[in-house]
Amino acid sequence: MRLAVIADVHGNLLALEAVLADIARQGVDAVVNLGDCLSGPLRPAEVADLLIARGIPTLRGNHDRQLLEDAPGAMGRSDAFAHARLTATHRAWLAALPPLMAPAGGVLACHGTLGSDLTYALEVLEGPDALRRARPEEAAVRIGPTPGATLILCAHSHLARLTRLPDGRLALNPGSVGCPGYVDDAPFPHKVEAGAPHARYAIATLGPAGWSFDLRAVAYDWDAAAADARAAGREEWAAAIATGWIGG
Repeated sequence: MRLAVIADVHGNLLALEAVLADIARQGVDAVVNLGDCLSGPLRPAEVADLLIARGIPTLRGNHDRQLLEDAPGAMGRSDAFAHARLTATHRAWLAALPPLMAPAGGVLACHGTLGSDLTYALEVLEGPDALRRARPEEAAVRIGPTPGATLILCAHSHLARLTRLPDGRLALNPGSVGCPGYVDDAPFPHKVEAGAPHARYAIATLGPAGWSFDLRAVAYDWDAAAADARAAGREEWAAAIATGWIGG
């Protein structure tokens, strides 16, 4: 069994196309998308069209949920940009996305944690700009029990990570396809930086000895993607897409 895991596309069509092309060369059996598909000052409608056309099993991320639940006037700039460009077909697709999924035997997928799409599973935010990797016991508490599942797929932080929990379960974050750096203000102001502009995803392979993993970083035309953000008046997004770092 070879499972490709993507997440956090955030409207970056060029990154998604590059990742899907790379996946097509890897001989995988299935693809699963952990959500946050469209929010961002890039090409949300085109990303939705591509994901719908490919029929990729997709979870609902926090931004996917917010695009449906929040009033446009109360949305952040990235959600508002995407919301204004979505059709009724796109909204119906978002509304049908589940919060959890079992994409393969012994595998459970979520966006953040099983109980919250806003909680980091594999990181701990201790204060302003104090984000660190969660220790295995901390990650186990955040994830909670997963009867029958020994591999947990999670996203939300945009940071590619693999953690072995104290009970032997494995937790995988594939990283972000389309947004290698961002700033958030909840529950404390903090920034997340992948450190490189590549489009990230992962392949999980189940063999005789158990699961093995390939955390992949795909080159694509990130300068063109940054130009999309710049054209939308979002220079901070352009810088993050082109470098993987947050300026300032």
